[in-house]
Amino acid sequence: MGEAADIFFVNGFSEVCHELEQSDHHDIDSWYEEVIDDDLKWSFALNSVLHKGTSEYQEIALLDTKRFGKALVIDGKMQSAEIDEFIYHECLIHPALLSHPNPKSVFIMGGGEGSAAREALKHQSMERVVMCDIDQEVVDFCRKYLTVNQLAFSHNKLDLVINDAKDELEKRKEKFDIIVGDLADPVEGGPCYQLYTKSFYEKILKPKLKENGIFVTQAGPAGIFTHKEVFTSIYNTIKQVFKYVKAYTAHIPSFADTWGWVMASDQPFSINADEMDKRIQARLSGELFYLNGAWFLSSTTMNKTVSQALLKETHVYTEEDARFVPGHGVAYRL
Repeated sequence: MGEAADIFFVNGFSEVCHELEQSDHHDIDSWYEEVIDDDLKWSFALNSVLHKGTSEYQEIALLDTKRFGKALVIDGKMQSAEIDEFIYHECLIHPALLSHPNPKSVFIMGGGEGSAAREALKHQSMERVVMCDIDQEVVDFCRKYLTVNQLAFSHNKLDLVINDAKDELEKRKEKFDIIVGDLADPVEGGPCYQLYTKSFYEKILKPKLKENGIFVTQAGPAGIFTHKEVFTSIYNTIKQVFKYVKAYTAHIPSFADTWGWVMASDQPFSINADEMDKRIQARLSGELFYLNGAWFLSSTTMNKTVSQALLKETHVYTEEDARFVPGHGVAYRL
């Protein structure tokens, strides 16, 4: 009989020991286990647990995984992994900024790990990036452990604010070229599902966009089996508020799924592949590893099932009638 292996379950932060039969070695293995759905789990082998705990708002873990490097987990859900976070963050930031004629100011809702700010600061036209995250603890340990973002955190164009994004936008008088929703997925009892509602988009967010302003948000899983959790609802909700709305998707290996984003404006923001490539060359000071014009054009074409679901969706996201991805936040237990 081999040595006991520590199995680390992030959902609920419990730890149990499990004996494994190991025929030819006696290593102690640690694993992170995420519940994707009631009947589906997804596990990662760990090198170590860098941080785990519960802040005022959410359960947090920073894991050093064998496959994906350092990984940020909030409320039991993978938020970002070192080896492939560039896919998510390039998709989140650059389509909107490249579609804008001359982006100079960005307001990021969430984004505590610093990666969204890092990507926005690659744009030479950028004069100011406001990153507003509700959780000081998340920001502090990301700044400490995620060395790839240390330059972004210390950049003189970054204005880091610890506050609820809704309250912060409401009290600010200035308007922005781009507003970004780099938020955790809406989970029941989580801190940010209100930031996906029609009333928030309509009454608070939209008035803070400049005339040519563009809003973009992460919109949750968009896979063949998961797109109806929140993706189609977020898309349809944004359509109720903005004249021009575009959804696009990409596969994120560490998320074990296709992911969705929604971009919106009251002004047309269509851009072809050649023009996007030209703007990447002319505007950006840093390299992109995933996004180019041809990819973005293809990313807006959905498979038949998802495209029809987007067209047929009638649900509008409200605080009284919200949809959630599987899992629960801290407040669910209060």
